Amino acid sequence: MREVLSLNAKWAFTKNATEIPSEINNKWDFVNLPHCWNAIDGQDGGNDYYRGTCYYAKELDKMDLPKAALYYLEIRGANSSADVYVNGKHLAHHDGGYSTWRVNITEEITDKTLLVITVDNSPNEVVYPQTADFTFYGGLYRDVNLVCVDESHFDLDYFGGTGLAVTPKIEGSNAAVHVDTYIANSKMGQKVCYTLFDKDGNVVATATSDDTSYDLVIENVHLWNGRKDPYLYTAKVDLMEDDAVLDSVSARFGCRTFEIDPQRGFILNGEEYPLHGVSRHQDRWGIGNALLPEHHKEDMDFIYEVGCTTIRLAHYQHDQYFYDLCDEYGMVVWAEIPYISKHMSTGRENTISQMKELIVQNYNHPSIVVWGLSNEITMGGEEDVDLLENHNILNDLCHEMDKTRPTTMACLTMCKIDSSIVQIPDVVSYNHYFGWYGGDTSMNGPWFDKFHEKHPNIPIGCSEYGCEALNWHTSTPIQGDYTEEYQAFYHEELIKQLFTRKYLWATHVWNMFDFGADARAEGGENGQNHKGLMTFDRKYKKDSFYAYKAWLSDDPFVHLCGKRYVDRVEDVTKVTVYSNLPEIELFANGVSLGKKTSPEHFFYFDVPNKGETTLVAVAGDCKDESVIRKVDVFNDAYRLKEKGAILNWFDITAPEGYFSLNDKVGDIMATMQGKLLFTTMAGKLMGGMGKGKEGMKAMGFEITPDMMQMMGGFTLIRLTALMGTAGVNLTKEQLLDINAKLNKIKKPKNK
Repeated sequence: MREVLSLNAKWAFTKNATEIPSEINNKWDFVNLPHCWNAIDGQDGGNDYYRGTCYYAKELDKMDLPKAALYYLEIRGANSSADVYVNGKHLAHHDGGYSTWRVNITEEITDKTLLVITVDNSPNEVVYPQTADFTFYGGLYRDVNLVCVDESHFDLDYFGGTGLAVTPKIEGSNAAVHVDTYIANSKMGQKVCYTLFDKDGNVVATATSDDTSYDLVIENVHLWNGRKDPYLYTAKVDLMEDDAVLDSVSARFGCRTFEIDPQRGFILNGEEYPLHGVSRHQDRWGIGNALLPEHHKEDMDFIYEVGCTTIRLAHYQHDQYFYDLCDEYGMVVWAEIPYISKHMSTGRENTISQMKELIVQNYNHPSIVVWGLSNEITMGGEEDVDLLENHNILNDLCHEMDKTRPTTMACLTMCKIDSSIVQIPDVVSYNHYFGWYGGDTSMNGPWFDKFHEKHPNIPIGCSEYGCEALNWHTSTPIQGDYTEEYQAFYHEELIKQLFTRKYLWATHVWNMFDFGADARAEGGENGQNHKGLMTFDRKYKKDSFYAYKAWLSDDPFVHLCGKRYVDRVEDVTKVTVYSNLPEIELFANGVSLGKKTSPEHFFYFDVPNKGETTLVAVAGDCKDESVIRKVDVFNDAYRLKEKGAILNWFDITAPEGYFSLNDKVGDIMATMQGKLLFTTMAGKLMGGMGKGKEGMKAMGFEITPDMMQMMGGFTLIRLTALMGTAGVNLTKEQLLDINAKLNKIKKPKNK
């Protein structure tokens, strides 16, 4: 009978070994798993976190092992390539940092067995991801187990799966449940016992057969119905020989129907079920990606509180425990592989193997409804023949391995709506940041209308949108200021546009939580992407969190925005309140400022600002409180201060009527002199990336109307700061030279 032994405790660890040890080196550090070696340097900025090979070693005493015919080392996550050595002998290599894989170590076990696992997150041209806006944390960051089984057992070698696949199909009031089992080393006379249990553990169907596949029926089936009713059954299979159970595995599953309609959006069990939710990365401040179950559970509780109906699990396979939570909480899930940003002609086999692992290991989860092929993969050009061929291969593979789920992909804004790649998956989504990365917020909804008009039969969704916010504040928020107030405004506008377009099959905020991106150097806190609705440490819910809660959650609440924005200089200040209740009354020092209603759930009050004012918002039985205080001078603690910035605001001269680095690219490009200067600068920037002018078009940086639409909303100083994430860093002298040239270009009189 199968036994699973945790091997998480006490591994010797080092970054400094050069060869496989023959014994435990007591000079190494000792760590428990899950473990991540980039928990600090992968989040502090500079793009200088350690990427290389590290060594883990552990000794097994045969006396402590359960008796079994076979022993499999199970590694549930090693980023990104790993090798297994037992007593110095190399047994296995694995490429792909986010999936489960196993190694049969039976023949190498001795009285004292030395396990060594080397893990390597070095840059290469084979294993995805290599280019992306997040930290590629290294480590044995999930559980490592020893699986002890009989010679005959449910297969442990097939792409990390459990050897059990359950495919339910709704037929009237019943469900026909097809169960496939995969058995290694089967023998004559062995049978498989199939049992289906309801949520309470009652048997609803059972059979014993010589066949490795069987069809059972659940009468009067209870449907898995998203957040409304995430009902789960359990399938258990026993491998029998005579009356003895040789091996046993189980999987929870849900019975549901769904379709994605290009006009009506997502349909669950025959009813329209709007999908509005978030994307999620699997890391935390000070922990990296070595998350424990309680971290996953807390993340899910926050996502559930917002009222989300869907999660995009970006940009790789997540922990099985989190997929289980998605099943339990009724989340509709987009699951994907880390085929992202940069297509590598040498990486095809890795995309195939990672997709096989994703599907095999996650097939039984009712929460998963789409397999994601790639993310922003056209960043380097959308008509690359090898890229298109690779997507067709992956698309066909998904349909071959799973005939129940469609495919999707997340396209970069600049990917043309008539691009060949848009036609490959069954449904498609776009990542748009109008209002943050150029353009303005009003452009988002009309863009989707344009796509929908052009392709009325292609389901379209919004797979990413968002903007960054830290603890910076202002009463006059503008695009690019990184304030909590601008983020709140941005999401108010995007909610009104996206949630009212019924044809969108899904929308996913980028991101639920701030996350590690060590290459980032913006917003005043380097090493992080701050687009989250919550902070990286999960300690603070930004105001935008409550904007979504107001639209999506049924739990009554009221929230006063701007709790971190206390000191204000204006005599009358705007105060925003979010609630899912129809009417709000606001009190200032106990005096009512009136009641307001809003079908959009956003309530705005003009509040006299004198001395210290206690604000209380009341909606039904719900209350929320905050404080504002009148000051004469703006509190500099609320102002963005870039860490390591090479220019301060006072360095940038801006003569009246002339341009400077603080002006928007779109305004500069509207003049002949400005366009010439910007085009020349862009060419130099691309040259710094090793592309030169000839590579600009291939990289998607051709100065086209679409490109200008995106970039026009940036100030030039912000654009140059963002280029730092691509490895282009201008010196202070270079920036001042550009500013001096801009100071000689007159602004049009109407500006």
